[in-house]
Amino acid sequence: MAEMSSRVQRVADQIQRELASLIQMEVNDPRVGMVSVTAVSVSRDLAHAKVYVTVLNSLTEDSEINDSTLSEPGSLDKLEIEENINALNKAAGYLRSLLAKRLSTRSVPKLRFYYDSSIERGQQLSSLIDSALAADQESHS
Repeated sequence: MAEMSSRVQRVADQIQRELASLIQMEVNDPRVGMVSVTAVSVSRDLAHAKVYVTVLNSLTEDSEINDSTLSEPGSLDKLEIEENINALNKAAGYLRSLLAKRLSTRSVPKLRFYYDSSIERGQQLSSLIDSALAADQESHS
Protein backbone atom coordinates (compact mmCIF):
# COMPACT_ATOMS: atom_id res chain seq x y z
CA MET A 1 0.00 0.00 0.00
CA ALA A 2 2.77 2.47 0.90
CA GLU A 3 4.57 1.53 -2.33
CA MET A 4 1.57 2.58 -4.41
CA SER A 5 1.11 5.91 -2.64
CA SER A 6 4.77 6.82 -3.05
CA ARG A 7 4.56 5.93 -6.74
CA VAL A 8 1.45 8.06 -7.14
CA GLN A 9 3.26 10.92 -5.40
CA ARG A 10 6.27 10.58 -7.69
CA VAL A 11 4.02 10.66 -10.76
CA ALA A 12 2.20 13.72 -9.39
CA ASP A 13 5.51 15.50 -8.77
CA GLN A 14 6.72 14.72 -12.28
CA ILE A 15 3.43 15.90 -13.81
CA GLN A 16 3.72 19.14 -11.83
CA ARG A 17 7.24 19.81 -13.12
CA GLU A 18 6.38 18.96 -16.71
CA LEU A 19 3.13 20.95 -16.76
CA ALA A 20 4.85 24.03 -15.36
CA SER A 21 7.17 24.15 -18.37
CA LEU A 22 4.56 23.01 -20.91
CA ILE A 23 2.08 25.73 -19.93
CA GLN A 24 4.72 28.43 -20.28
CA MET A 25 6.26 27.13 -23.52
CA GLU A 26 3.47 25.41 -25.45
CA VAL A 27 0.14 27.06 -24.61
CA ASN A 28 -0.37 29.99 -26.99
CA ASP A 29 -3.85 30.97 -25.78
CA PRO A 30 -3.87 34.72 -25.01
CA ARG A 31 -6.28 34.11 -22.13
CA VAL A 32 -3.57 32.19 -20.27
CA GLY A 33 -1.35 34.63 -18.43
CA MET A 34 1.38 34.00 -15.92
CA VAL A 35 0.31 30.73 -14.34
CA SER A 36 2.15 28.82 -11.63
CA VAL A 37 1.41 25.15 -10.97
CA THR A 38 1.28 24.84 -7.18
CA ALA A 39 0.19 21.20 -6.73
CA VAL A 40 -1.00 18.11 -8.55
CA SER A 41 -3.22 15.47 -6.99
CA VAL A 42 -3.40 12.18 -8.88
CA SER A 43 -6.01 9.47 -8.24
CA ARG A 44 -4.77 6.10 -7.03
CA ASP A 45 -5.46 4.47 -10.39
CA LEU A 46 -3.60 7.27 -12.23
CA ALA A 47 -6.69 8.03 -14.33
CA HIS A 48 -7.38 11.58 -13.15
CA ALA A 49 -5.22 14.48 -12.02
CA LYS A 50 -6.35 17.66 -10.31
CA VAL A 51 -3.93 20.44 -11.17
CA TYR A 52 -3.94 23.43 -8.81
CA VAL A 53 -2.66 26.70 -10.25
CA THR A 54 -2.26 30.29 -9.17
CA VAL A 55 -2.62 33.16 -11.59
CA LEU A 56 -0.24 36.09 -11.38
CA ASN A 57 -0.88 39.62 -12.63
CA SER A 58 0.75 40.09 -16.01
CA LEU A 59 2.27 43.42 -16.96
CA THR A 60 2.25 45.11 -20.34
CA GLU A 61 4.96 47.43 -21.65
CA ASP A 62 2.77 50.53 -21.08
CA SER A 63 2.93 51.53 -17.41
CA GLU A 64 -0.21 53.71 -17.67
CA ILE A 65 -2.24 50.69 -18.76
CA ASN A 66 -0.73 48.64 -15.95
CA ASP A 67 -1.67 51.26 -13.35
CA SER A 68 -5.23 51.63 -14.64
CA THR A 69 -6.12 47.98 -15.34
CA LEU A 70 -4.23 45.93 -12.79
CA SER A 71 -5.41 45.53 -9.28
CA GLU A 72 -3.04 45.47 -6.35
CA PRO A 73 -0.42 42.72 -6.56
CA GLY A 74 -1.89 39.58 -5.04
CA SER A 75 -5.52 40.51 -5.66
CA LEU A 76 -6.94 39.38 -8.97
CA ASP A 77 -10.17 39.96 -10.72
CA LYS A 78 -12.35 36.83 -10.46
CA LEU A 79 -13.14 37.09 -14.17
CA GLU A 80 -9.44 36.97 -15.04
CA ILE A 81 -8.99 33.87 -12.87
CA GLU A 82 -12.00 32.15 -14.45
CA GLU A 83 -10.72 32.95 -17.95
CA ASN A 84 -7.33 31.43 -17.17
CA ILE A 85 -8.85 28.29 -15.63
CA ASN A 86 -11.32 27.87 -18.51
CA ALA A 87 -8.54 28.29 -21.07
CA LEU A 88 -6.36 25.73 -19.28
CA ASN A 89 -9.24 23.25 -19.05
CA LYS A 90 -9.87 23.78 -22.77
CA ALA A 91 -6.17 23.04 -23.47
CA ALA A 92 -6.13 20.03 -21.12
CA GLY A 93 -6.31 17.49 -23.96
CA TYR A 94 -3.43 19.15 -25.80
CA LEU A 95 -1.36 19.33 -22.62
CA ARG A 96 -2.17 15.69 -21.90
CA SER A 97 -0.87 14.64 -25.33
CA LEU A 98 2.34 16.61 -24.80
CA LEU A 99 2.66 15.13 -21.33
CA ALA A 100 2.34 11.61 -22.76
CA LYS A 101 5.52 12.19 -24.78
CA ARG A 102 7.44 13.25 -21.66
CA LEU A 103 6.20 10.71 -19.11
CA SER A 104 7.28 7.09 -19.00
CA THR A 105 3.93 5.81 -17.73
CA ARG A 106 1.58 3.53 -19.64
CA SER A 107 -1.31 5.97 -19.38
CA VAL A 108 -1.51 9.69 -18.73
CA PRO A 109 -4.20 10.98 -16.37
CA LYS A 110 -6.99 13.26 -17.55
CA LEU A 111 -6.18 16.78 -16.43
CA ARG A 112 -8.56 19.12 -14.63
CA PHE A 113 -7.40 22.59 -13.56
CA TYR A 114 -8.47 24.37 -10.36
CA TYR A 115 -7.57 27.74 -8.87
CA ASP A 116 -5.43 27.53 -5.73
CA SER A 117 -6.32 30.43 -3.46
CA SER A 118 -4.07 29.36 -0.58
CA ILE A 119 -1.35 31.89 -1.46
CA GLU A 120 -3.90 34.70 -1.58
CA ARG A 121 -5.33 33.63 1.80
CA GLY A 122 -1.81 33.45 3.22
CA GLN A 123 -1.11 37.02 2.12
CA GLN A 124 -4.38 38.20 3.69
CA LEU A 125 -3.53 36.48 6.98
CA SER A 126 -0.02 37.89 6.92
CA SER A 127 -1.33 41.43 6.42
CA LEU A 128 -3.85 40.93 9.25
CA ILE A 129 -1.06 39.77 11.56
CA ASP A 130 1.12 42.73 10.54
CA SER A 131 -1.69 45.20 11.22
CA ALA A 132 -2.45 43.56 14.58
CA LEU A 133 1.21 43.77 15.56
CA ALA A 134 1.36 47.43 14.49
CA ALA A 135 -1.78 48.22 16.51
CA ASP A 136 -0.36 46.38 19.51
CA GLN A 137 2.91 48.29 19.18
CA GLU A 138 1.02 51.62 19.06
CA SER A 139 -1.01 50.78 22.15
CA HIS A 140 2.14 49.98 24.14
CA SER A 141 3.94 53.15 23.03
